[in-house]
Amino acid sequence: MTIEEILITNHQSLIMNYRDVINHYPDFPKPGIDFIDIIPFISNKEAFSHFISDLDAAVHSPNVVTVEARGFLFVTPLLTQSKLVQNIVPIRKKGKLPFAKGDLRDVQIMKEYGPDHVFYRLSDIAAGKPEGDTFYLTFFDDILATGGTAAGIAESLNREVVVVDGKEYKVKVREFIFLAEFPDLYDHARLNAIAPIKSFIQIEGD
Repeated sequence: MTIEEILITNHQSLIMNYRDVINHYPDFPKPGIDFIDIIPFISNKEAFSHFISDLDAAVHSPNVVTVEARGFLFVTPLLTQSKLVQNIVPIRKKGKLPFAKGDLRDVQIMKEYGPDHVFYRLSDIAAGKPEGDTFYLTFFDDILATGGTAAGIAESLNREVVVVDGKEYKVKVREFIFLAEFPDLYDHARLNAIAPIKSFIQIEGD
């Protein structure tokens, strides 16, 4: 089901009001940066519950990859809410993932604040559920701004091969899902070349 279909068919959904839940702080933490505060979701039980249900309806893969730390808040409830989602693949900052030799992958990304590095483990992908010869992943993050984080991670994941019980499996990001996006800021062609993009809130520029 697409986000548009959810808007039409789920009359009890709060999707149309999600923008009223978030707080928007222009020029934070520095001039030129728009900060979207999603913390009000975890102080609003009704909004959070509805969003997890809507997110579950939007996910089409048994494995979900997400970035610390705010992405964890929304994705981990799917392990109990969702009949489809079986596994969470965490993307973390340097020094946060213990690893065996050859397991850790270092991804250089370009954020709106500047360049950075994030990390994931092949074993976390392999712990999930493949479909045929491929581990399909849904990528979730709270905010899509410049798109550098999402694109860098997805391009790295799509180059991977994981081995389970002696069999090789490809890795493929099936879709991008975001709580909110700034549609004027990111490279649409780069992300759309990887996978379809879905977002619940669009924040237009002035």
